[in-house]
Amino acid sequence: MVASCSASSVAIKVAAVVESFFNLLKRERIRRKIYKTREEARQDIFDYIEMFYNPKRKPVKRDAVARRIRKTEENKLRGCLENSG
Repeated sequence: MVASCSASSVAIKVAAVVESFFNLLKRERIRRKIYKTREEARQDIFDYIEMFYNPKRKPVKRDAVARRIRKTEENKLRGCLENSG
């Protein structure tokens, strides 16, 4: 069985991944925090992203699950792109 892979379905999947990341960022870092300056907010978010995507960091269970989900979605997207051409 071949999955349907239209441009809109790929865009929806990408949007879901982005939305998931920003929800996680808000929940873990930003919610209930007041920044004094825009630069302080920018630096805090930058540090969070660097920590979140640091490949040398010891993985924890949540990270392993997130990586598995991301890898599955990447494989689906790769399959869609290969089958569309």
